[in-house]
Amino acid sequence: MCTNLAIIRRACKVLFAVLETQRCHHLSSILCPLSGGGGSPKLVIGRSLVRFKTTLLTPMQGQEQPSLEQGLYRAPSTVRGMTCLDREAFAQTIIVPAIRIPKAVVFSVMKYLKKVSLQRPGLKRVVDEDGNEDSEHKLLLLDPTKITSSDAFSEEEAGALRALEVAQEVCQHELKLTYDNLKTEEILRAVLPEGQDVASGFSRVGHIAHLNLRDHQLPHQNLIGQVIIDKNPGITCVVNKTNTIDSTYRNFKMEVLAGENNMVAKVRENGVSYEFDFSKVYWNPRLSTEHERVVSMLNRGDLVMDVFAGVGPFAVPAARRGCTVLANDLNPESHRWLKHNCQLNKVSSKVTTFNLDGREFIRGPVRERLPGLLASDAGVHFVMNLPALALDFLDAFKGLLVPESDKETSGKSNLPQVHCYGFSKEDDPKKDVVARASANLGFELEGHCSVHMVRNVAPNKEMMCVSFTLPHEVLYSTHTDSPDEPAAKRQKCEEQLD
Repeated sequence: MCTNLAIIRRACKVLFAVLETQRCHHLSSILCPLSGGGGSPKLVIGRSLVRFKTTLLTPMQGQEQPSLEQGLYRAPSTVRGMTCLDREAFAQTIIVPAIRIPKAVVFSVMKYLKKVSLQRPGLKRVVDEDGNEDSEHKLLLLDPTKITSSDAFSEEEAGALRALEVAQEVCQHELKLTYDNLKTEEILRAVLPEGQDVASGFSRVGHIAHLNLRDHQLPHQNLIGQVIIDKNPGITCVVNKTNTIDSTYRNFKMEVLAGENNMVAKVRENGVSYEFDFSKVYWNPRLSTEHERVVSMLNRGDLVMDVFAGVGPFAVPAARRGCTVLANDLNPESHRWLKHNCQLNKVSSKVTTFNLDGREFIRGPVRERLPGLLASDAGVHFVMNLPALALDFLDAFKGLLVPESDKETSGKSNLPQVHCYGFSKEDDPKKDVVARASANLGFELEGHCSVHMVRNVAPNKEMMCVSFTLPHEVLYSTHTDSPDEPAAKRQKCEEQLD
């Protein structure tokens, strides 16, 4: 009978321990079978576990139920509201389970207990017993969310311990956690106003981390910047965007939150190297897949006209693929770095660069070369990646070539392919961009184009790419736009790209 009572007491102890960590209630209803009623100890415990299973996930009224890990590694409450980073203030001592292992078999045990051993940034999983380096035993620290008692090991883990002659006994170990052992989100969650969004994500551009902070994060902006540098090797500068994208030059104002004030970034995308001043040009690391998608459509010997080329994410890989490229950008800084990146990747002989308004580029250098390009058998592609305005520039193709003067090409079927980008906030973004492209071309593209969803830019805002063959009726139309129109398209646009 004593043995039976001991089993019941042990079961109760385990139940209470788990319930405490899960912040559950209705303890009396869960454990009431233990106070009365017949049945064997196994039956009593079984009934209790059934009740436990059905009520375990019920949190206390009005409380959010945190995970055990969140509670265990929560930074001290005293850091709430901190604006100047004090790393020492994050130090604390917690209790974690551990298993005592003879030195001779430490590495073997670590191999078998890898799934349940403690995994935290900057923490050693194996420590000296009682701080004594000369001890014949070591302690392997275990994950408290997975191991709560000596019976919590799996059959495979327990079998390995027996084979290695290691006692399956779990002890408690005092562990000092410091700032270095906490993750970025854990630190920011402890510091920022309780209940507010903790957006620790950022775009990485070489050594620069680019943030878009919200209002409640601004008082802590320098601390946030320093934490990101501390927790991300290779990040030496953190910036925050302070205004919307200027669609004329496609850049934005930014302020340095932490680290060095060095805006010249070196990045590698899809095997291609780029260098540029991030504060003066536009670069979005989230577009690498789209760059690769479009370039993969090109064949060696194709002709590519990149109307809004930036620093070359389409132009340079296209040239490396064996295409001849005409690349243009209105921003003088983008044009300078475009030429630099062509030299850096040894494709200058394949790329001719221009520093013009997009419409001027189409109606000038492109218009002069297009008849000869269409006379060849090579594919001709236009890339128009300025999502805030590119669809408006499609009218530049109206009447670009005149049938009478371009007799050599007007009857040919080798018409250019156009890949034009646009933002949409409509419920049906595909229908929206096709309608806008059709309106600017003066030609119905529905059924004559394909639309690719590039990425979600913001809630209810999509970046789309509409691709189509430039219609003969548009290219050789007798309609031309007013010569005053290009200047109007240079105006700034407050569309936010990130």
